[in-house]
Amino acid sequence: MNLYSEHYVTQKTERFINKIWCLDNSIGESLIENKLVLPNGCFNLAIVTGKAIEVHTSKNKYEMNEGVYFCSQMTNKVLVNIESKTKVTIIQLHTWTLSMFPKYDLNNFTDSIIKINPEELPFNLQIGSDIERLLQTINAYFEELSDLHSEKNTIEKICEIIKNQEEISVSDISKNLKLSQRLLQIKFKTATGLTIKKYIQILKFRKAVDQMVNADLEKLKLTDVALYNKYFDQSHFIKKFKDVMKTTPKTFDPDSYFLSLKR
Repeated sequence: MNLYSEHYVTQKTERFINKIWCLDNSIGESLIENKLVLPNGCFNLAIVTGKAIEVHTSKNKYEMNEGVYFCSQMTNKVLVNIESKTKVTIIQLHTWTLSMFPKYDLNNFTDSIIKINPEELPFNLQIGSDIERLLQTINAYFEELSDLHSEKNTIEKICEIIKNQEEISVSDISKNLKLSQRLLQIKFKTATGLTIKKYIQILKFRKAVDQMVNADLEKLKLTDVALYNKYFDQSHFIKKFKDVMKTTPKTFDPDSYFLSLKR
């Protein structure tokens, strides 16, 4: 049994969905504990089947029994304990996806999880569906959504600009989109719960950690990682690392984390 697996959506669907990932302890006889997840700038819909999982964010501890949960943007690492006979299927939504549904105001919603009624979702989500059926449902809905929203909205445009130039300032984004900085900040915070600056910091940090995991650190020094990812120096990177990870790069253990297989 693979505890962690990833499943990718169609090309049209991936405009809104990054991937679907699973934490599968469904045939396990014992608790899997103290696994960690890093912030990555995405929202998540989590479908829990079986017993339960326990999630510790920087704000609270959540007991998640069978059901569907909406997970906000995370700004710090998250600790996960998975009960035996439990599976969690997670739909990872891009930063701008919820901005397609203006009724959601996420201005003060970060590092938090809420249980939701599946009937409130705009697509038919069946708890216990196998991954193939879930992929079919997700693909059909978001392909249609992509057709209906062929023009990118402000949030998607902001994220696209940041992706292409991570060190860009809010002022530069404002000039690029010909919108006021204040309006951009309000729109982005309402749609994501994050400031634009915080979102950029999360992306930069995650990129640096992924580089650490994938590189041969005997050859690539921590200073190189820091400078490559536009931190002022090694000390600046270590400080930011400790803010999110509550540990130092030297004691970082990648095996304790669920890290993407798509490298």
